Amino acid sequence: MTILNQCTPFRCDVNGVTIAGAIGGSGPPLLLLHGYPQMHAMWHAVAPALTSRFTVIAADLRGYGDSAKPVDDPSHMTYSKRAMAADMVQVMEHFGFTRFAVVGHDRGARVTHRMCLDYPDRIERAAVLDIVPTHYMYLTADREFATAYYHWFFLIQPAPLPETLIGADPEFWLRSKLKHWGRTPTAFRDEAVAEYLRCFRDPATIAASCADYRAAATIDLEHDEADRRAGRKVQCPLLVLWGAEGFIGRKYDAINVWREYALDVQGHSVPGGHFLPEEAHAETLAALLAFLT
Repeated sequence: MTILNQCTPFRCDVNGVTIAGAIGGSGPPLLLLHGYPQMHAMWHAVAPALTSRFTVIAADLRGYGDSAKPVDDPSHMTYSKRAMAADMVQVMEHFGFTRFAVVGHDRGARVTHRMCLDYPDRIERAAVLDIVPTHYMYLTADREFATAYYHWFFLIQPAPLPETLIGADPEFWLRSKLKHWGRTPTAFRDEAVAEYLRCFRDPATIAASCADYRAAATIDLEHDEADRRAGRKVQCPLLVLWGAEGFIGRKYDAINVWREYALDVQGHSVPGGHFLPEEAHAETLAALLAFLT
């Protein structure tokens, strides 16, 4: 199901997995990718307005929402951002789009970054919401980062430790993440949270999301290092947005960090914490429309 007005649910088989999501609107193609611990319903406050100007495809990453949750492999390639990016390129091909714009939040922004590097001929413009590159965050990790992003180090522990602990009370875990990372409690619609919980209660989602983070600390870093050695950077125009009250804005000079990884960077903060499309939906929408149109 979907709570995105003007959008219709879809399921398509690509890259060996089934990807679910919602599609609506007309005009140039725009891919929306969610973050952890959510799914495509997180775009509910901005997607309806975007459909008046774009063909919007809001997809669940593999392992999340109603998309397939394949069993991880020892190398974690199954949940690498390279595999997730390939999924989404094929989803867009499924709908007839070989070039498109993409907006990603949190994990979806990390998939967006990888997509820009692996498929530079496909991505016209990209926006990343409330992240700096994974490679940079691990490279500069310190006590402040480890304290704020403790989940990065918890979720990468060998199975079944994090899966078992989260699975004991997935609702408590999910609601604590919304509360801890967000700064605007009233931003989260009950209907949206119900969708997040419906999907996150599935033990397969919990396992897949842990695999996503394990990939980020292993195979994804190998891919990032290879790009750095080869001098590869994001070629398309890149918009960077972050929450004014969140960790990214407090800890990093986000624009200048991204200029080490991309050629054409612009951006600014918006009010609130980590969950920009819900906490600052009007400001986020305005920034996206100014950048994409």
